[in-house]
Amino acid sequence: MNILAFAATTSRSSINKALVTHAARLLEAGLVADAHVEIIDLNDYEPPLYSIDRQDEGGIAEAAQRFFDKIGAADAVLVSFAEHNASYTAAFKNLYDWASRIDRRVYQDKPTVMLSTSNGSRGGRRVLDTATSTAPYVGADLRASVSIPHFSKNFDLSTGELTDPELRAQLEAALATLGAR
Repeated sequence: MNILAFAATTSRSSINKALVTHAARLLEAGLVADAHVEIIDLNDYEPPLYSIDRQDEGGIAEAAQRFFDKIGAADAVLVSFAEHNASYTAAFKNLYDWASRIDRRVYQDKPTVMLSTSNGSRGGRRVLDTATSTAPYVGADLRASVSIPHFSKNFDLSTGELTDPELRAQLEAALATLGAR
């Protein structure tokens, strides 16, 4: 099973990138049989700021087409959303807007697990709520979602692992749904 994973941010020191990387390791360690996870960096998929004028003048941005094609080639998708002002990061929203011009069902009916984390008590819950509530309309076969609160207290950056057993169990249960048919 080929799983595409990414943090929905361009921050190089993103805690959501650390979370999605940890989740990818869990998947490949046997949580899902024969899982191969490709983690992409949104910095490699930066289209110009979306506008209908730019689309009319130059067509779909090449970066957005590559991103859309990556999702299409995967068997499943794992995404961890960073929260900026209770919403998506500008970088993800822009890329998503471009990709939705190819097909509004950006996730292309792929089994999807959505995550979020922050150092606050809600763990990026607002952006995750937005993502999960729109999932059926954007082509995500949403299997599960997990929000990890108080990231710095619950994640060891030196080992790259969740330290809270209950949160780790929630994450593993969510990830295991990607292997269910």
